[in-house]
Amino acid sequence: MTSKHDLVEGNYGVDDEGYFGQFGGAFIPELLQPNISQLQREYRTLLEDDDFQREFSELLRDYVGRPTPLTFATRCSEELGFRLFLKREDLAHTGAHKINNALGQALLAKRLKRTRIIAETGAGQHGVATATVCALLGLSCVIYMGEKDIERQAPNVGRMRLLGAEVVSVSSGSRTLKDATNEAMRDWIAHPTDTHYIIGSVVGPHPFPDLVARLQSVIGQEVRSQLALQTSRDYPDLVVACVGGGSNAIGIFGEFLHQDKGEQKVQLLAVEAAGEGLDSGKTAATIALGRAGVLHGSYTLFLQNSDGQVVEPHSLSAGLDYPGIGPQHAHLFSSGRCQFESVTDEEAVRAAFWLSRSEGIIPALETAHALAAVKRLKGFVGKTVVVSLSGRGDKDMETYLKWSSEIDVRR
Repeated sequence: MTSKHDLVEGNYGVDDEGYFGQFGGAFIPELLQPNISQLQREYRTLLEDDDFQREFSELLRDYVGRPTPLTFATRCSEELGFRLFLKREDLAHTGAHKINNALGQALLAKRLKRTRIIAETGAGQHGVATATVCALLGLSCVIYMGEKDIERQAPNVGRMRLLGAEVVSVSSGSRTLKDATNEAMRDWIAHPTDTHYIIGSVVGPHPFPDLVARLQSVIGQEVRSQLALQTSRDYPDLVVACVGGGSNAIGIFGEFLHQDKGEQKVQLLAVEAAGEGLDSGKTAATIALGRAGVLHGSYTLFLQNSDGQVVEPHSLSAGLDYPGIGPQHAHLFSSGRCQFESVTDEEAVRAAFWLSRSEGIIPALETAHALAAVKRLKGFVGKTVVVSLSGRGDKDMETYLKWSSEIDVRR
């Protein structure tokens, strides 16, 4: 379950109080204290249990389809001048990395005697993954999704309903991921005894950021072993991932946060959504513009006004349309271990067309942000770069088709 570089080691992991440096903790209503306290006491023991590891590993292999491939992007590499590898989470069952965490948490929920699952979703991939594992394991499932996201991610809404989940439309606030998270939290407060909340990213109160990171750590572990087979060493020069809350990024970064003797330090690049631009007022660039405070149960960085109220984010990508970031990412930024950049909507769309027409792989809009940042890289000639291709682009086809008639995608 955990790699040889356990996430609690060193300066980048969680401490006993649930903090990554100054970020993290558990700021929760009193009614949730019993559930959160139970998770805090038991999650690591449950994850390390031999029966859990056996069941989880077998399902990852035989149901999810792991390991996912590490694809060498031949034509893109020729254009860029460095070796570009794509970690193909788009080929996991349900089409994204979200299935790793949803499956692991659902198995934990059964061991905690919970029969009802709730979740929030933006792009719909976490909702689909949660609905999928609930159907597999016979659990009741309710998915909260912003009204705006339901409109722009209709195919995934249909998939969730086909799988038997109840999809609840959230019409408050910006009608996106933040508001869906708020409603899911309210549901959990109202149903504390029979319900488990499968948070979809490395956000929320402790232990969720660390729990989700551990369940997603399989991504980076596979990259290390796959690189060893395809290149002369088992680590890259740079790992790149998009980041909203940040689960796919932590999943691939975790294996490379520490370095072995004789191993060069792996550079990490997280890419957030600039939306229409950092100065546009329509952005989701938390690291670039956010300040520290408490959001959804943890002390982290998020977009806020002078009164500390959440500023509504904007991104063409529903999965990155979130005003905050996970506390571990906030710590990686503040400690200097990870570099952060931002990419606009248009840059992301152009990068999606670039990969599609160069390699025959249509990425999710979320992943396209990471690809756009890769196209900017300087000083990596002859080196090895790995991108977390966190999801496939089926859900974003309407957006891509719309933009193809509005911009010259050949530029």
